[in-house]
Amino acid sequence: MTISDLFRLDGKVAVVTGASSGLGVAFAQALAEAGADVALGARRAERLEDTAGLVRAAGQRAHVVATDVSDPASCTALVESTVAELGRVDILVNNAGLGTAVPATRETPEQFRRVIDVNLNGAYWMAQACGRVMEPGSSIVNISSVLGITTGGLPQAAYSASKAGLIGLTRDLAQQWTGRKGIRVNALAPGFFASEMTDEYPDGYLDLAMMRVPAGRMGEGQELAATLIWLVSPAGAYVVGQTIAVDGGLTIT
Repeated sequence: MTISDLFRLDGKVAVVTGASSGLGVAFAQALAEAGADVALGARRAERLEDTAGLVRAAGQRAHVVATDVSDPASCTALVESTVAELGRVDILVNNAGLGTAVPATRETPEQFRRVIDVNLNGAYWMAQACGRVMEPGSSIVNISSVLGITTGGLPQAAYSASKAGLIGLTRDLAQQWTGRKGIRVNALAPGFFASEMTDEYPDGYLDLAMMRVPAGRMGEGQELAATLIWLVSPAGAYVVGQTIAVDGGLTIT
């Protein structure tokens, strides 16, 4: 193989959750451009068709399934439908997530539990469902956040706890599955990228946040997606149980 060959995903099938907007769209498009067929899951199924169009424009098959990752049965249904339609599952991108910014003394149990149920529990249910059907050589990437490593200066206890939990989940699944099942598990910890969550930040917050980022700017979706392709492709075959911060240097300040 040449170096460029190592980054190809021809013949592979990927599942991307939270694929209806933001980074999920960038991940799905990048996977297709690298040669993978892509199954797309999200609660807003009507918006998945736009993402599916990008996958098909790259010459790959797309499969759309309405999915609520907080429901284990829904996760199993997404995986079973993908195997029935596309033949296999080689890659899982656990991208579905909720973001909140509620002061800790006012956050309700229901608000906190909802974030944990989607961001952390949902990733586990998806990993379980995929782990049952994946063959050796498969790869899971959990989309954590720099807020699982450091603070962003906003009251985000539930979100930060869920993303820190994903880092621990990544380590444990990697330890359990890499040697026994041949499934690599890693995590990405994005910094500031345009998303529905950043759209809700208070006025002026991102300008102040950029003062902590050595790169001096927000990230582009393709920059994060390129790191994902490295992790799930043969180029990343010796990377196991790691959390890769793609953050313009935020976590070193």
